[in-house]
Amino acid sequence: MELKLILESLLFSAQKPLSVKELRDVLAAAAGHEDADATAKSLARVKESELTAALEQLVREHETAARSYRLACVAGSWQFVTQPEFGPWLRALVGVKARPPRLSLPALETLAIISYRQPITRAQIEQIRGVNVDATMQTLMERGLVGAVGRAEVVGRPPTYGTTALFLEYFGLRGLEDLPAADELRRIIIEKPPGPVTAEPGLATTPPEQLALQPATPEPGEAQKPEADGSPGPAV
Repeated sequence: MELKLILESLLFSAQKPLSVKELRDVLAAAAGHEDADATAKSLARVKESELTAALEQLVREHETAARSYRLACVAGSWQFVTQPEFGPWLRALVGVKARPPRLSLPALETLAIISYRQPITRAQIEQIRGVNVDATMQTLMERGLVGAVGRAEVVGRPPTYGTTALFLEYFGLRGLEDLPAADELRRIIIEKPPGPVTAEPGLATTPPEQLALQPATPEPGEAQKPEADGSPGPAV
């Protein structure tokens, strides 16, 4: 019996998506049964690369057959899914599940930064976006799309963040390698908020030494104070 047909039967009967490792564990368990035949025993030590090759062959065969369903790998796990064009009839059969609200534009921008630059600290995200991201990060973490993945090797060791398996499921990605190329994102026009007025390029505020040299401007109706050397101020 062909390996691809065994895998097809497992995925067809499974109640959840299965990873290559889980499929391999099932094959190993089947080889240990008392009634295991020669085929089952021969697949006890099958390599993950062989399983992946068989699964990819199934994908091509189902695409060629143009059935109402196909085999897909999402977030590293394999499952049979129906083609999108059959959605209206399936919704009438099983109903529509309540879906969480769509992500806002700031949340999508933050999520894009994390997905391409992970692992990344919150301060680095704010440096790129130019705004505070506390509320946005809270939303992404509550939705399970982003999570802490470690700590940065800098002073204070702030936590670093990355995307989760749910992120891959949400966008229907097999893995992070399926993200659009970076040059595609560069073509998206994003208006950045204007920066603060600076005394010199790269400085957020006027340097303290320049503030000390600037004469104080009196409030309307207030006389200028005499100079420190005792000379009178301008006549009022």
